[in-house]
Amino acid sequence: MSLSTFTVVHVVLSLVGIASGVLVLLRPSASPKAWGLTALFLATTLAASATGLLYLVAFPRLRLGHGIGVASLLVFVPVLLALCRHRLAGPWGGVYVAGAATLLYLNAFIAVMQAFAKIGFLRALPATSIGSPSFLAHLLVLAISVWLAFHAFAHL
Repeated sequence: MSLSTFTVVHVVLSLVGIASGVLVLLRPSASPKAWGLTALFLATTLAASATGLLYLVAFPRLRLGHGIGVASLLVFVPVLLALCRHRLAGPWGGVYVAGAATLLYLNAFIAVMQAFAKIGFLRALPATSIGSPSFLAHLLVLAISVWLAFHAFAHL
């Protein structure tokens, strides 16, 4: 597989993970539809984290994205334990929501970082008196992730 094809696959996995993660946190329930969406979110986010780390083969230099990929993989452990072993019982529902929101945030953080690095018109945006456009976009991603987490906690 060429590097450009690999990149397209990685980006699609990331974007599907982000979109499905938002939907999962908006409607955290035990319905069969929600379980399928949850599986899609976790599978695509896991695949995006793993494929992101595979860039080390082509570019053998550790970068922030690789560290975030490792952090994401570590967050998967309690998320999967909460979901698969403990079936979200008791405090495990909260563990799952916190982990899912963290996975979503980390995936979206990388997406914003890459967007500002690769898309010319985003790079060209001027700084404002309250910060750079990249910093403000990251704050927005954080705020949305925190809101989604609180929303999901409230609807467990």
